[in-house]
Amino acid sequence: MKIRKAELRDIEEITKIYDTGRMYMRSHGNLNQWINGYPSRQQIYQDIEAQDLYVVEEAEELLGVFYFLVGHDPTYDVIYEGSWLNDEPYGVIHRIASAGKRRGIGLFCIDWAMERTDNLRVDTHKDNLTMQNMLISNGFSYCGIIICSDGTPRLAYQKTRR
Repeated sequence: MKIRKAELRDIEEITKIYDTGRMYMRSHGNLNQWINGYPSRQQIYQDIEAQDLYVVEEAEELLGVFYFLVGHDPTYDVIYEGSWLNDEPYGVIHRIASAGKRRGIGLFCIDWAMERTDNLRVDTHKDNLTMQNMLISNGFSYCGIIICSDGTPRLAYQKTRR
């Protein structure tokens, strides 16, 4: 498997992967995350144009997708009921999803991101137990609650090698 920047030609397949992710969430009791078609085609397009969207690929088949940025995320400026492990520069992963064709895609993406930053922040919905378990079992610390731009709360996690 390899990770590469997403391209405009990938939009259809990325949309299908996010549809699969939404179905997985619903079937596992997460009824409130990624609602109303989120992430939208417009969001996918914006992420590709910003060159911050990546795909997991094997034999030219897309197996996963995620947003990754090393830099400031204003959503993480305020954290409630806890604190970040540090205030050092960090990377962030958002909108991670698997096509459901192979296990371990999420961890593969996180490991790739940790090769590019020593300090990684991730957030997820309180009902996304799959993501929470994956983060905790792979060395992330629960740090508190952040509020997304749409006003909804998310559980915030951080992993650092510093």
